[in-house]
Parts: sequence; structure tokens; C-alpha cells
Amino acid sequence: MSETSEIPIIQDNDQPDGEDVSYKEIPHNLEAEQALLGAILVNNDVMEKVQDFLLADHFANGAHNKIYAACQTMIEKGQLVTPVTLKPFFEKDEMLDEVGGGTYLAKLAASAITIINAVDYGLLIYDLAVRRNLIDLGTDIVNKAYAFDVDETSKEQIEEAEKQLYHMADSGTAEGGFKDFKTSAITAVNVIGAALRRKGDLAGVTTGFESINRKIGGLHKSDLLIIAGRPAMGKTALATNMAFNAAKAWKHDKELGVPDDENKGAVVGFFSLEMSSDQLASRILAEQAGMSSQDMRQGNLSQEEFNKLSRVAIELEGLPLHIDDTPGLTIGALRTRARRLQRQKGLGLVIVDYLQLLRGTGGGKGKGPENRVQEVSEITRGLKALAKELSIPVVALSQLSRTIESRDNKRPLLSDLRESGTIEQDADMVTFVYRPEYYHNQQEPDPGTAEHMQWLEEGEKLLGLAEFIIGKQRHGPTGIVELQFEAEITKFSDRPLSPEYHAEQH
Repeated sequence: MSETSEIPIIQDNDQPDGEDVSYKEIPHNLEAEQALLGAILVNNDVMEKVQDFLLADHFANGAHNKIYAACQTMIEKGQLVTPVTLKPFFEKDEMLDEVGGGTYLAKLAASAITIINAVDYGLLIYDLAVRRNLIDLGTDIVNKAYAFDVDETSKEQIEEAEKQLYHMADSGTAEGGFKDFKTSAITAVNVIGAALRRKGDLAGVTTGFESINRKIGGLHKSDLLIIAGRPAMGKTALATNMAFNAAKAWKHDKELGVPDDENKGAVVGFFSLEMSSDQLASRILAEQAGMSSQDMRQGNLSQEEFNKLSRVAIELEGLPLHIDDTPGLTIGALRTRARRLQRQKGLGLVIVDYLQLLRGTGGGKGKGPENRVQEVSEITRGLKALAKELSIPVVALSQLSRTIESRDNKRPLLSDLRESGTIEQDADMVTFVYRPEYYHNQQEPDPGTAEHMQWLEEGEKLLGLAEFIIGKQRHGPTGIVELQFEAEITKFSDRPLSPEYHAEQH
């Protein structure tokens, strides 16, 4: 960027030389605004280069604001913009009279810069506008902090301020808007090419399960994935396994020097609204050490086993898995924390355990089933919006209704989603965790009978069997993937000795 003194300046002699200014001047650069407007008046193609990120409101001078808006309107209508064609717009405009009337437009054209520098000047104007907005936001934060309001807690004020700051940081760039098919196709081919370089088995973040990856292609950016199930089915265990696998893959690829856009893992943010962070960490340690989580909790370990556990803990240091165990989070607070983690650590995957423990913006004050359905709908929309906003996959666990327990066939259906609201509608993929062994064990006949022998034989076939049921997939087929579940160490794994998934569809 050139020094201000090099920019063609329309002189304003209202300010006496040598005046001592004892106040902080609001960030602005009138000379840059004049030069850019002049360039537009001389060459209308300049507007095309800056209009995607530069708005009329970004101009500090009110007259410049109106001139830019008028130029934009005329150019969009296919009209030629020059000082002559623009003059009728401002014949009765007192604001333009204050800066020199109709002759001011001609002066602007005379101060024009070249089209090559137009984007730089536009970005300078935009940057100064952001700085003014920051000042306004800071003033607003101070005033709200002084004004005690029982309807808005200090925590909610912080969340709102962070939301505005993130929006301010993420908006106004030259990116976004419509993309032609050529650009979109090139992006798609690049994604496919990245998967091909990984031997064609993955297009998104790995789940750590080959059978699931082959079925869904990994966890995709901007997708909301629901994992639902009844209690004791292993939802949290599966989500914890996926979180660990993605974080471990990220660390592994990073150490190998794999570029971030080709890394098959992710930096993970795990929002645990039910279990504490140390309980989740204990589960991961149990899985990796191959020890019973119950024995670990009760201290039933030998010194050798404890030493092994310590070695595993050291090996897992530096794992990019971040756990937030704050209970009763609102969807707004969750999104704020996810944005912050992405800025600080490069967040690539969010997991929420579980959806029904989140609160809406109303804080769960409403009573009755209708209000609860509306609140859950707000939460799922918020999670989907977060996935799109941060361009990362979001996995949310969900409870299922008790109606399953009254059916002979316990395999879950989409209609079993508890307080469903828009869960099925908003989600890109709805899956279920189902362990037939659990229900089989609850139906043991009397020992010594023929039915009991048959029950034992059936139990051997179901031992450790878990089904990952894909009930809805926006970008692919539905079906069932069979997994192995080791209850003692709460660990899922691929099931090599059984079919990959059933043929039946849902």
C-alpha cells in the first residue's frame, strides 16, 4: 500500500496547520475513498473487482457512501457511470453540496487511481470500516456491562459479543457468493483426487472403522450426523472411539508431513454434557490399554497393569482431542466455543454427547412437550448451521423413545427419534447403534429346557455383535454395518468374520 502522501488528495483546508488534536480520531481515510470512487467513475470495471466485499456502508464519508451506492445501482442496470451521468442523482442532495456540489464528481474523477490498485484501496477502506465497527462493538459491550439487565446475564453478553466478533472476522472477504460450475467441479475433482491419493477409501474425516468408512466415505465437511440409540447400546463408546480415531489419525499424518487438506484425521472438539472429561479420558485409556474400565475405576489393577496404563497415557500426550464437560450448555454457547477452538487449534470435527442435554437460547424455560420439541428443533438447526459455518462435520448423539421396548423387533427406526422435531430433516445422516445381544440376554428361558439350549446357541452368534444402522444418508445408500463390541473395555472394532453389512435397507 502506498503512503497516504502519494494518494491524489482533494485538498480540504478547514483544519488549521499545527492544531493540537488531543482526541483519538475515528479510523478513516478520505483520500483512499476519493481515489477509489474516482477510479470507478473513470473505469466502471473497477466496481466488479470490489463490490463482492465492499459495501456503501464501509465508506466513512456520508457523501462517498451515497456516491458509491449510486454507482453500484447504475452499473447493475447496465448504465454507464461518469461524472456527467451521475450528476442528476445529486442535483438536490445537500450532503454533496457540503463537499463541493456537482463539481465534486469531476474532482473525484481527476483523483482516480489505476485499476491495478483498486482492490488494495478497497481493502483499506473495508479494513478501516471494520476497525470502526470494533470501536462501536466495544462501546456497546461497555454500555451493556454497566446497564444491569436481569434478562441478560454476563455470560450471555460474552456469548453475544463473541458471536459478533466472529461474524465480523468471517464476513466481508472477497470469497463467497455464486461459483460457476467450472469452479465447483474443480473443487469436487480435488476432493476426489485427495481420496484417490489415500487409496480411494476415504473422502472425509476417518471414523477409524474401515467398514463404516467404506459405507459412508468418512465424515464429510458441513454434514450433521446423528447417532441415536437406547441406553446401554454404546452411543457414547462409539462416539469416543470415533473421536480418538480421528485425533490419532490427525497426529499420525501430521508427524508424517501430510498437508492439512489431505490429512484423514481431524482436531476434535468433544462436548460431553453427561460424562466428565476425566471419565471420558479413562474410557479412552481403557480402550487403548485393553483393560476393564470397571477394574480401573475400582483400582483392581496390578502394578504391571498400572505401569502399562501410564505408558499408554504418555503415548497419547499431544493428541488433538479437546473435551468440554460443561453441563447445561446452550446451543449458542456451544457454537461460540467451537468457533473459538477453530480459531485457536484448527478444529475439524465436533462431537456432542448428547443432543437432548443441550438447551435452546431460551435456556429451557418453556414447559410442555410442544416447547421441548421446538427447543430440540432449534438445537438441531443450530448444529447444522455450525457444520456449514465452520465447514466441518458435526456428530450429535441422540436418545430414542421408549416405544422400542414395547416392540418385539427392537431394531430402531427413524420414527423412534425422541422429541424428533426437525432432527431427521436437518441431519444429513441419521444412524443408530443397536446391540441385539443386550436384548437377547434379557430374555433367558429357564435353565435346562430345550428353549434354554437354543437361547445359548443363539447367544453365541450374537456375542459382541453391534449394528451401525444407516437409516438416512443424504449422499449415499442406507443399510447396516456390523461391528464388534467389547463391553468390558467399551471398545468398538470392525467385525472381520461376518458380512460387512446386511442387504436389508431402511
